[in-house]
Amino acid sequence: MITVRCLLAIVATQNWSFSQLDVNSAFLHGDLHEEIYMSPPSSLWQQGENLVCLLNKSLYGLKQASRQWFAKFTKAFLVAGFIQSKVEYYLFTCKKGPDPNSALESKLDPVLVRHLANVGHK
Repeated sequence: MITVRCLLAIVATQNWSFSQLDVNSAFLHGDLHEEIYMSPPSSLWQQGENLVCLLNKSLYGLKQASRQWFAKFTKAFLVAGFIQSKVEYYLFTCKKGPDPNSALESKLDPVLVRHLANVGHK
């Protein structure tokens, strides 16, 4: 929460714009690196059948879900030219491109991305 407050203070003092977004079904975007099986919902199987489902993607409620989503999120922003903070690993900054004063701050529960941009660069 301290990072959010610091970023909002910078936005206010620099007169920057601020926007927030939420990634729909964020935990479903994470890739699994191990085999995980689950019982199907009771509406999909008949009495007496012993079926299981092999998960292809992460699922909300798995212990790995937030970690797998954050790994995918991090990779995407590093490829886009953002730099991950060594101190606050939820903080990403960008000093180049069309929007050189960008910062992203992401918390996983709920997944929020805050984008700060100098109005002059929009």
